[in-house]
Amino acid sequence: MTFRKGFIYRSNPYLVDYELAEFVGILLGDGSLGVYTSRVNDKVKTQYRIKITLNSIKDLEYSAYVARLFISIFNQAPKVRKRKEANAVDVYMLGSVPLQFLLDQGMVLAPKWGRAMVPERFMVPPLDKLVIRGYMDTDGCVAAVNNNGIRYPRIEMKICPSPMQKQLIQILEQNGFEPQINKLDKGKVRVVLAGLRNLWKWNESIGFSNSRNIRVAESFLTKKTTTPPR
Repeated sequence: MTFRKGFIYRSNPYLVDYELAEFVGILLGDGSLGVYTSRVNDKVKTQYRIKITLNSIKDLEYSAYVARLFISIFNQAPKVRKRKEANAVDVYMLGSVPLQFLLDQGMVLAPKWGRAMVPERFMVPPLDKLVIRGYMDTDGCVAAVNNNGIRYPRIEMKICPSPMQKQLIQILEQNGFEPQINKLDKGKVRVVLAGLRNLWKWNESIGFSNSRNIRVAESFLTKKTTTPPR
């Protein structure tokens, strides 16, 4: 079995669309789009910002991957800043032009609560798979769960109340998954794909870009696994 990492449609002439679809998923997970004003020396300054915040330890490799997506999509390197007070790293870009580009794609400004949505053009195959990969790699995880002494995998994602809640579940269902939906407080849900068969299917059809998730998946799946487990 080959563990999918990075872009899985590299030979496609519309590569930027695939990169952008994954970037959209990442933004919906751990990103934000904002317009902020501040007053400096009696002058009002406006800042236009695209920001993705990751764990500076667990997601160290992945933050470099996200930075490469910025470069590929915007032809410009983002700024990368490690926060001193927390294990967090911000990968961000300033400027009205890149921000407006994403808004033109159908993205919305922060806050995500009650507002975030997947732009319709990314809801169709194969772009939908890249969106859900980007979201899971940021606001989800592959977890190793101990159930009565038996270790088994779970793919988990938390989704805040917003239009994207139904959309992300729809993406899973239209790709043949049957997710468990657990209601949490304040309208949030936890989406769960439990078991080895779901992990195998995810790896084969959607893949991972975050090394943190790949390492856990590799602990369950071997390169000799070429048929779906029962």
